[in-house]
Amino acid sequence: MKKITFLLVALISVMMPSQKVMAQYYFYDNNYYNTPLMYEIGGSLGLMNCLTDLGGKRGLGKRFVKDLNIGNNQFNGSIYFSAIYKEAVGLRIEGAFGHIKAYDSILKNVQSTTPRYNRNLSFTSKISELSVIAEFYPVFLFINWASRDDYPPDFSPYLLAGMGYFSFKPQTTLNGKTVDLQPLSTEGQGFAEYPDRKPYKLHQINFPVGIGMKYDVASNLILRAEFLYRITTTDYLDDLSKRYINPTLFANYFNGSQLADAVALNDRRSKNNPEYPINPKGGQIRGNPKNNDAYFSFNIKLGLTLGREKR
Repeated sequence: MKKITFLLVALISVMMPSQKVMAQYYFYDNNYYNTPLMYEIGGSLGLMNCLTDLGGKRGLGKRFVKDLNIGNNQFNGSIYFSAIYKEAVGLRIEGAFGHIKAYDSILKNVQSTTPRYNRNLSFTSKISELSVIAEFYPVFLFINWASRDDYPPDFSPYLLAGMGYFSFKPQTTLNGKTVDLQPLSTEGQGFAEYPDRKPYKLHQINFPVGIGMKYDVASNLILRAEFLYRITTTDYLDDLSKRYINPTLFANYFNGSQLADAVALNDRRSKNNPEYPINPKGGQIRGNPKNNDAYFSFNIKLGLTLGREKR
């Protein structure tokens, strides 16, 4: 957090003029005008969803939004602070909080989904995120409105790219109780028998990218609509990635209720179909390790503008 704050302060210091800027960048209306360096503080509400190995749409699973199930949308929110230079480029710090989930049982009434439906796995996870995101405004990057007689447009599209640090904790329900999945090593993470499967961390880096539209509601109020997609470096948002393991190995690492939970949640196929062919030694496909998981959000943001001066 200290490093992120330092970066923002450094950027603002570089952009800050050494003395009061006399030239007006452009008039917002008859009473206010923008200074070269503007600030914005605000919050947002919206929807969050994810693309993982679980759930999805008909078939064996397709790439990207073709496998998105809109029914899994969950509410999310954020607070942010940004600095914008000449309405063209900006940098913001944002804290976001949300929730994601997916479950194979959603495919019960969809044709050609037998393997995924019979897998019968599910997860839910809270998401907490702190990110530093750059904003780029093409309308202002390539047009010098200060040299024109007309006003800039009220609507301003922008592009987003940055880096974030987020936490997640996949959970599921077993016999009416909520169970944390990561400590159970459901795919043998950390087992000597599977040296290539390392335990995954619940705090990781992501790379937010997106688009948005900004509108000046009033001289001190800004409304935004924004889509932000998070590229992650993990395939375990849903605690699912590779193949089934031999369930007898859990006894080498766990005991008691933890052992019972690990065995039950590693393979739940027989719960939906007792006759489903299962290799007792594992090895069958459980997830798809070729694609990392991702999550995204669509938010409506309301911000308070700081830095606009009276004529």
